[in-house]
Amino acid sequence: MLRDFSLQSLFMGLLIAFVGFASSFAVILNGLAGVGATEAQAASGLMALSISMGVCAIVISSVTRLPISVAWSTPGAALLASSTAVEGGFNAAVGAFLVCGLLIVIAGLWKPLGRMVSSIPSALANAMLAGVLIGLCFAPVKAIAFNPLFGLPIVLAWALVGSINKLYAVPAALLAFALVIAFGIEMPDGILARLSSALIPQAEFIFPVFNTAAMVSIALPLFIVTMASQNIPGIAVLKVNDYHPNPGPLFATTGLFSVLSAPFGGHAVNLAAITAAMCAGVDSHPDRARRYWSAINAGIAYIVFGLLAGTVTTFVSLAPPVLIEAVAGVALIGAFASSAMAAFSEAQTREAAAITFLVTASGVSFAGVSGAFWGLIAGGLMLALARFTKRRA
Repeated sequence: MLRDFSLQSLFMGLLIAFVGFASSFAVILNGLAGVGATEAQAASGLMALSISMGVCAIVISSVTRLPISVAWSTPGAALLASSTAVEGGFNAAVGAFLVCGLLIVIAGLWKPLGRMVSSIPSALANAMLAGVLIGLCFAPVKAIAFNPLFGLPIVLAWALVGSINKLYAVPAALLAFALVIAFGIEMPDGILARLSSALIPQAEFIFPVFNTAAMVSIALPLFIVTMASQNIPGIAVLKVNDYHPNPGPLFATTGLFSVLSAPFGGHAVNLAAITAAMCAGVDSHPDRARRYWSAINAGIAYIVFGLLAGTVTTFVSLAPPVLIEAVAGVALIGAFASSAMAAFSEAQTREAAAITFLVTASGVSFAGVSGAFWGLIAGGLMLALARFTKRRA
């Protein structure tokens, strides 16, 4: 195994970890805060997720000798950000995270559940995801309206660098965000001491609470979004690059690591899609059989980043919330565009997709259940009605 190690896979692994962490950690923090996490709990969740996906990538890639990249569920975090705190607070959200992880394990081990998720019309799944993402995608505009001197550097850095190389667009926006904090925001007294103390990793155990509202509002939509937007596309990316693993054990393993990270505030770990292409592509290594080291090296780097999660969270918390949302928003514009295009591309499902999108994007909760769930239900009923009337005609 060590004979397959190479400097090329080392550099690619470090790049994968940097892109994976830097491009979406703001989404994670925003999502956890959206369901009631305190700053300490959000830092613990970020650490748990980063370490879990790092260890998971190392284990899976070492066992299978395949370049399998693992990530946190960015669309899932966006879903959390669009939700409101449920009855029971963050403890109830953690209970929902646990159930979501167990569902992912079951989907991997029990084929009927996996087939059930796969049978959800892709137009509706993408419409739900687009409805979840659109609220955060408004944030860059709101940040400019809040303070052009703060918001514009983030958006301009993202746009200018993205026009040259999309891979570095979000890291550039993150750098602009850091510079805005460093030079544009007055630092409170004792900030250096706070940052120094945050260097010591501090995991916070959150006792899970289980209730129906959290299961329906968080667990089920989080499970669907994670499977439909991360796990299934992750397998597709591997197949495009001529790798053909058995999906079931991979899903079950990511679900297990989701369960392990949940009591410390992590929402979901899954197969990666974007960084999976980086791992499995020729830039990882000319020899296909040696590319798995890129995933292993990325996993090691994720663990290091996770241990620094407290410092990252403390520094980010200095900024107004709208600026954090702006970084998250630019990171999700590409995902929103892709999901919206996929949702409305087919004429026969367009109206049902529109219903799903509008109900989800409204952010309205009914009976304590979030709009994402009702959007999927409403779109499904609309699609079923259209198919029924078509058969009767």
